[in-house]
Amino acid sequence: MNFFRKYIFPALYGLLVYFTIRLLHDTDVHQRSWERPFFINAVELACSIIVGYIAINLFERLFKYYDKRWPVQLCYQDVARELAILVGLNLVLVNAVFVPMDMALHADWKPWYISGADVADINMIPTLYAIVYYGIVRSSTWLKAYVDNKVQLEKVTNEHLETELKFLKAQYHPHFLFNALNTIYFQMDEDMEGAKRSIEKFSELLRYQLYDQQQQVPVMQEIEYLQSFIELQKIRSTDKLKLKVDFDKKLNGQLVYPLLFLPLVENAFKFVGGDYQMCVEAKVIDGRIDFNVENSVPQLKEAVKKAGGIGLENLKRRLDLLYPGKHSLILEHSGDHFKAELKLEYER
Repeated sequence: MNFFRKYIFPALYGLLVYFTIRLLHDTDVHQRSWERPFFINAVELACSIIVGYIAINLFERLFKYYDKRWPVQLCYQDVARELAILVGLNLVLVNAVFVPMDMALHADWKPWYISGADVADINMIPTLYAIVYYGIVRSSTWLKAYVDNKVQLEKVTNEHLETELKFLKAQYHPHFLFNALNTIYFQMDEDMEGAKRSIEKFSELLRYQLYDQQQQVPVMQEIEYLQSFIELQKIRSTDKLKLKVDFDKKLNGQLVYPLLFLPLVENAFKFVGGDYQMCVEAKVIDGRIDFNVENSVPQLKEAVKKAGGIGLENLKRRLDLLYPGKHSLILEHSGDHFKAELKLEYER
């Protein structure tokens, strides 16, 4: 293949250019080139083959020089610049060889004369073939550049999203720490042993938040985490609280991103009031996890307004980044109740 491309193809390229020019010229002037003297045809064929070798060699050297000097990136300006250089070199070559050849071969009837039609054919046909050759040879290079650009853009986008996720996580940690420490603070005045147990449970919760939070985890780990969090929150809650927790037994190995359910539960504990009813449930339905939290509120408008703080806004943004087009979050109030419903499509 390399032998053909290096030694055979340039000659075929030059002959293709020559026979195309001859075809157009002979058709235009109604001439039969094979009836001309053999010497003239032989010289034209030899010059065309030489032009083919020189042109292909120049093109290949140009491509190597261009790739070395300017790293390949898919840019219309780069393509136009490279193509312009190639066409310019090609025009210089064909005019340096074919024009003197034509004038010399026909010097017997009109010295140093060449018709405008011959000049047009000598310039247009080789230029056309040079552009076709460029498109075929460089298409793979520009396609690779296009793919590399896409990969690089996706990499930059992913890095940006990962940075934003880390920022959102960093925002959430102080929020969680404040609420948890507040719970333990109130407990220490009445039950020191209970406070110690709460600190132990709190350390377990914190440990879960600190490690591998950018990777998906089995939903059962999230459920266990929520149960521990609920136990910790019940300590500071009023005895009036009527809490119902129901987790579907089918929730086991489904993979989800961590800490997406927690803000809804935390928000419910924060704003529960009225008749102090709260319900937390999760179930699996048709390849989807439905997580619902409902709580009574003392003053609905104020509670709903406050519910849109850092916790839920953070959650909405994380869902947009982690589950684009694969989630649904509904926050609504009805009478003296506030309900949050999160639906996630998990990976099977």
